[in-house]
Amino acid sequence: MRRKITSALLGLGILGSTLAVATGSAQGHGYADSAISRQQLCGNRTVQNCGQIQWEPESVEGYKGFPSRGPADGQICSGGLGRFSELDDPRGGAWPTTKLNAGQSHSFSWWIKVRHATTDFRYYITKDGYNPNKPLTRADLEPQPFLTVPFGGARPDSVVRHSGVLPQKSGRHLILGVWTIADTQNAFYACSDVRF
Repeated sequence: MRRKITSALLGLGILGSTLAVATGSAQGHGYADSAISRQQLCGNRTVQNCGQIQWEPESVEGYKGFPSRGPADGQICSGGLGRFSELDDPRGGAWPTTKLNAGQSHSFSWWIKVRHATTDFRYYITKDGYNPNKPLTRADLEPQPFLTVPFGGARPDSVVRHSGVLPQKSGRHLILGVWTIADTQNAFYACSDVRF
């Protein structure tokens, strides 16, 4: 009897270890709240048929170093994570948009579940002529972020707000927010569909 219990406990330990390795960073860490990100739209059920991201919108974590490194083109909104591929699906350009005013100040915010030492937050925007009917690529984005907020390794609060002036754009665009972590090899990615 004792041998059976020991074997069962050992089996559960191995299973638990296997699940921890297989799921990677499933605990999640944070996402863009303003302008509202695709993962938040899925998490609050505004958008349906989102797959796993609806249960962990704070988990879009991929390699840092964007744009020279990080998720592959066409997989940027999911952070390169196949289990969140619904975020890369353009849905025929039908993702809900946040209305913004070009050239005006906007308060960007992130909801942070795990407060990591942070290098910076960077915001990229799509070029004029952006096609919202296809997955996001680096070629779709302006080469430089329009806003960079350095953190110098500090840990952010559970809600982070910072203001910046929006670029002169018109029509539909996408803002890519990148939260770069200082003490890991990763960053968090958030795509926000906007209309100027």
